[in-house]
Amino acid sequence: MTTSPPKPFSMIREFHLADWFTLSNAFCGVGALFAVMTYLQSGEVLHLYFACGLIPFALLFDVLDGRIARWRQKSSAMGRELDSLADVISFGVAPAVIAYGCGMQGLFDRIVLLFFVASGVSRLARYNVTAEKLAEGGDKVKYFEGTPIPTSLLLVAVLAAAVWQDALGDRMWFGVYEIGGFRFHPLVLMFAISGSLMISRIKIPKL
Repeated sequence: MTTSPPKPFSMIREFHLADWFTLSNAFCGVGALFAVMTYLQSGEVLHLYFACGLIPFALLFDVLDGRIARWRQKSSAMGRELDSLADVISFGVAPAVIAYGCGMQGLFDRIVLLFFVASGVSRLARYNVTAEKLAEGGDKVKYFEGTPIPTSLLLVAVLAAAVWQDALGDRMWFGVYEIGGFRFHPLVLMFAISGSLMISRIKIPKL
């Protein structure tokens, strides 16, 4: 029995409609990264606005992909993994890079931002494992542990307000301090709090 060779772009052909919304989520996150890099090169603050503005659109696509999957009753393990990877970019890496672009560039700032991203990745991994275990048992997922990673949109909103008030770099709210010769912006602690909440045991009901 001969098997026919796989068709070109066979993986893309298997995508569901919801998966394209998930990819749009990732596109917004990557677009935000490009905008921050452009700001760091050009110094034009407008690009920081673009970066912050793309994250709410990422959240919109993140919400829509789940609703469309339920509406069409088509979901897959691949779709769940796509969703997690897109969320890591848009709600983990992008907010941290926006914060870096706004001036949180000291050693201690970077450590906190790395902790935030690592917490987001860990939170999503736990989400996937929990959902998979519950699916195997035939139970509905009633809650998840830790705050969802899209709550980082609140951090981006704070950064957008800082951009609006020109509170960037050394002018950032709560100032900047030197500890052991390394710079530290206290405002970065909001990322430490957010990361800690994501990996906490707080029970968040699934909507």
